[in-house]
Amino acid sequence: MKIFCVGRNYSEHAKELGNAVPENPVIFSKPDTALLKNNEPFYLPSFSNDIHHEVELVIRINKVGKKIQEQFARNYFNEIGLGIDFTARDIQTHLKAKGLPWELAKAFDGSAPIGNFINIENKDLSTIHFSLKKNGEIVQQGNSHDMIFSFEKIVAFISNYFTLKVGDLIYTGTPSGVAAVKIGDKLEGFIENDLMLSCEVK
Repeated sequence: MKIFCVGRNYSEHAKELGNAVPENPVIFSKPDTALLKNNEPFYLPSFSNDIHHEVELVIRINKVGKKIQEQFARNYFNEIGLGIDFTARDIQTHLKAKGLPWELAKAFDGSAPIGNFINIENKDLSTIHFSLKKNGEIVQQGNSHDMIFSFEKIVAFISNYFTLKVGDLIYTGTPSGVAAVKIGDKLEGFIENDLMLSCEVK
C-alpha cells in the first residue's frame, strides 16, 4: 500500500504559507508507518516544536491502474474518507529553505491519521464539504469545489509516474486554517455533518 499526498491544492492554503499556486499537482508520499487508524491518539514527536494539523479528503484506489486518462479516473476509486496530514512546520520550513525534500517534516510515524470511508459511486464529487474541529471549535473548512486539481486530475497525474494499486490512499490537500496542536487537543473531522475521524493529541 502506498500513501500519496497533494500539497498546495487549495489556493488560500498556498497563500497562507506564502507559496505560489502550482501549475501541476505537488506530490509527496508517506510510508505505511505514518498511518493512524481506529481513532488512535497522536503523540507529539520530540523532534519538533510546531506540529500543524492539515485536514484532507482522502480517496482510496480500488483498481490497478497505470497512465490513467483523466476522463476514466473515476473508475479507479469509489470511496472517500477524511485524514489529517500532520506536519512538522519548523522542520519543513528549514528543509524548504535549503531546497531539500520534505519527508522528515511530513512522513514521520503517526503523521497520517485516517478515518472512515463512505461509498461515492452515486455522489457528486464537486461539492463535498468537510471540516475539522479542535476542542469543539471549527478551525478548518473546505469544499472539493475549491480544489485546484480535481480528484480525477490527481489520479491521472500520479498514475503517469506510479502504478496505482488496490488500497493505495491519496490525501488530496488541505484548505486554509492550518495551525499548531498541543497536548490535550481533541481533533474531530467531518464530511458534511458526519463525524469521520477523531484524534486526541498526547
